[in-house]
Amino acid sequence: MSALDPSAIDFIHTYQHHQRWIYAWLCKKLGSSQDAADLTQDTFVKLLQKSEPLTIAEPRAYLTTIAHGLMVNHIRRRDIERAYLEEVAHFSPAAAPSEESRAMALELLIKIDTLLGGLPYKTQKAFLLSQVDGLTHAQIAADLRISVASVRLYIKKALLHCVALQQASIC
Repeated sequence: MSALDPSAIDFIHTYQHHQRWIYAWLCKKLGSSQDAADLTQDTFVKLLQKSEPLTIAEPRAYLTTIAHGLMVNHIRRRDIERAYLEEVAHFSPAAAPSEESRAMALELLIKIDTLLGGLPYKTQKAFLLSQVDGLTHAQIAADLRISVASVRLYIKKALLHCVALQQASIC
């Protein structure tokens, strides 16, 4: 019988002592036992994937930080999916996208949200109006009540932000 390495023992100890607590915390925040169970598992998977040793001074605070980030992402994904499905519901049956097209569109929307998530609202809006809606800089400036020079600056910032994230392999 082989002995477990110390980091595996630390992980098992952390799981045994804090799994129920983080699950209850997520249940309270999400109002869904199924979502809480999924995110509890994801929290411990993320913990297991950490490269540094698991000697954590405040395990509950550490686990809460991980779980909170996962919860925010989960809620954002759910909100994006809900908004997309509400829009698709207005399509005629003949114009409705296939299940595969829906899945691809949702994946793309979530990636766009991830890429633009760290940017200020007007920067995001200017970029989306330009790239998705195809508006001119003058039209965007009028819509956002800013100068054309500001529109150019916002779009440039958004593009540089996306390129930097892609190069860092964040998405």
